[in-house]
Parts: sequence; C-alpha cells; structure tokens
Amino acid sequence: MWYASRATGLVALVLFTASLVIGVLSSGRFAGARWPRFAVAAVHRNVSLLAVVFLVVHIGTSIIDPFAGIGWLDAIVPFGSVYHPFWLGLGAVATDLLVAVVITSLLRPRVNLRLWQWVHWTSYACWPLAVVHGIGVYPIDFRMGWVFALNIACVVVVIVAIGWRVGVSHPDTDVRAGRHLTRM
Repeated sequence: MWYASRATGLVALVLFTASLVIGVLSSGRFAGARWPRFAVAAVHRNVSLLAVVFLVVHIGTSIIDPFAGIGWLDAIVPFGSVYHPFWLGLGAVATDLLVAVVITSLLRPRVNLRLWQWVHWTSYACWPLAVVHGIGVYPIDFRMGWVFALNIACVVVVIVAIGWRVGVSHPDTDVRAGRHLTRM
C-alpha cells in the first residue's frame, strides 16, 4: 500500500499539473484550428477528473496502509493527524479546496459565475499546497533523482504557463482594460 500511495500521489501531481496548465492556457483563450476552445475545455475537464480519481486512490491507499495510521478524518480535517501533522495537513487543505472546486464545477449551471470563478481561483493555492505536502511527507523520495526532477519539471511548467498567461491579453479577459468577461 505504501508504494501504491506514493505512486498515485506522483501520478496525481502530474495530472493536476497538466490540469492547471490547461486551465491557465484556456483562461488566456489558447486555441487553434486543431484545438478549438471546446476541445481544450474537454481535455481540461477529463484530465481534472482523472487527477481526482488518482487522488482518491492516493488518499484511500494512505488510509488503508497501517504504517502511518492515517484515518479518513485526517484526509479532510487539516493538521489533526499523528503522522506528519503539518505536512499531511497541507494535503488535507489542498484536498478541501479541490473538493470545493469540484462541487462548484459540477453545479456550475446553478452557481453564480462570479462565485464559481472565485472558488476556481483557489486551485492556484491548492496546487502548491499539494506540491509542498508531497515534499514534506515523502522527503526521502527526493533522494531518487527522477522524483526530484519530476517535481521540478511540474513547478517549471506551471511557472511558465502562468508567466505566459500574465503576458497575454484577450478582449474577453483583458483585466487591464477594466473588463473581465470570462465566458467558458
């Protein structure tokens, strides 16, 4: 179970990184003839869903594994675990934020657009919390060069995507022009 938890955590990191990058690109109206906006949105949604599945397996295998003594409540209530309470607490906060993003996304037709956008912005906090959680709970994994490289690659890709987004303006989303009319 220990290895399954670590492996699914790393796969979830890669998938959440991909989801975040696709979401950032989508918010900048990244599209083309081969990748129309509806296709980019569909890929974002499906990668996000797959990432959530891997997160559920990651959490489930962590709880089932008797080594750490992590309970179901530890996965959602931050900083209460006996096993690495701070680092596991960061993962719980990230999970809680993600649950809010997923719920509001599922209820998007019934939720005010501004509320949905505000909650969706928390994914920018969710991702780094999850990255730091992984570093803190499994520091020994960073002795393996590929795990360290994977984490660095994920961080670099997100920084590049956010840097691109900050530099791009589009008539629908140009905040500098005093408008923010995001429609997805």
